[in-house]
Amino acid sequence: MHQPFPDRSSAAAAFAEHVNRGKVAAYDALGLDVMIGEREGAWFGDAYDPQRRWLNCHCNGGVFNLGHRNPAVVAAVREALGHLDVGNHHLVSGWRAELARRLSATTGDRLSGVVFGVGGGEAVDLALKVARAHTGRQGVVSAVGGYHGHTGLAMAAGDPAYRDPFGPNPQNFRQVPFGDLDALATAVDHSTAAVILESVPATLGMPLPPPGYLRAVGDLCHQAGALLVLDEVQTGLGRTGTWWSYQQDEAEPDLVVTGKGLSGGIVPISATLMTREVHAFFDDHPFVHISTFGGAEIGCVAALTVLDLVGAPGFLGRVEEVGSRIEAGLSGLPLEVRRRGLFMGLKLHDAAAGMAATQRAIGAGVFAIFANNDPSVLQLLPPLTIADDEVDWLVGTLQEVLA
Repeated sequence: MHQPFPDRSSAAAAFAEHVNRGKVAAYDALGLDVMIGEREGAWFGDAYDPQRRWLNCHCNGGVFNLGHRNPAVVAAVREALGHLDVGNHHLVSGWRAELARRLSATTGDRLSGVVFGVGGGEAVDLALKVARAHTGRQGVVSAVGGYHGHTGLAMAAGDPAYRDPFGPNPQNFRQVPFGDLDALATAVDHSTAAVILESVPATLGMPLPPPGYLRAVGDLCHQAGALLVLDEVQTGLGRTGTWWSYQQDEAEPDLVVTGKGLSGGIVPISATLMTREVHAFFDDHPFVHISTFGGAEIGCVAALTVLDLVGAPGFLGRVEEVGSRIEAGLSGLPLEVRRRGLFMGLKLHDAAAGMAATQRAIGAGVFAIFANNDPSVLQLLPPLTIADDEVDWLVGTLQEVLA
């Protein structure tokens, strides 16, 4: 497929002029001149140099959990395009109903209500809106260094760097350190509608929750009459070796947010899962929240295929097996491996080392990026479908890069 510009410099100039000048300048400063071209499976190539290609270990935060252009997802969407389009969000839809039913089943039907969106930020906004409506309260508590998106309430639950340029933060939002139950207990009170946390905070550098922490957070919320919202946009849908990361902590969230990987990397779609009690809000207010493209029927086809693949016998077991192999292969290097399934952070000794590791890895053909809120951590999220020979190549390359 031909690129719309004849060379890299003209493409970069047009991007800077019309899309984001600061992004181009930042990448130039880091020496990263990557422009994605042909892509398939675990790999993508450079748009203007066919000799350059990378094993994608960033995966856009999990968008490409099943690799680029997964054949099963592509085939399902192509077939569906002969019959479907986005559908009409005003109407009852069997496609949305089936996807909601299947998502509910991944939680053992504990979170049986589903509302669809297009992206993770929209899904988080919905979760916090519903938590406020259900509890009649306004307060939201989140984690310092966490990230939930760039829209409205999602942005307000994030760190100041993402919201301060846009004016005063809405009232009733507080942050506490992730993993600090005492600090959380102090912050949660009679005014708290929800505590929202990533099950494992990606942008914070993938610190694993202390044993029992997420379950205790849920208990604390429920004792105070608040709801627990878990953001599994990056950790969900098999990335950590179980359908949802919270299932490894025996936590009991009231709402779970998913996105990114639900799309199969093909059609944007997100979802907010919630208990029957919380979902009952829509019994009396069926038209209070809409999303024109949320749960697009063609997106439901892609998402149902994702659930078919992740739910196939042996798939989740292999995620854990491959993650364990990679961790073992990196033993002996001067770093800490933070891992749950194939959700991995490689903690180096300081921020400069993390940034240098990013440059060296990309230079060696591994596309991996440091965590924005803790640059000492190199995020490592290879596709869940990575082949054995690709695992061996990845381990060997990282050994050289990080030695």
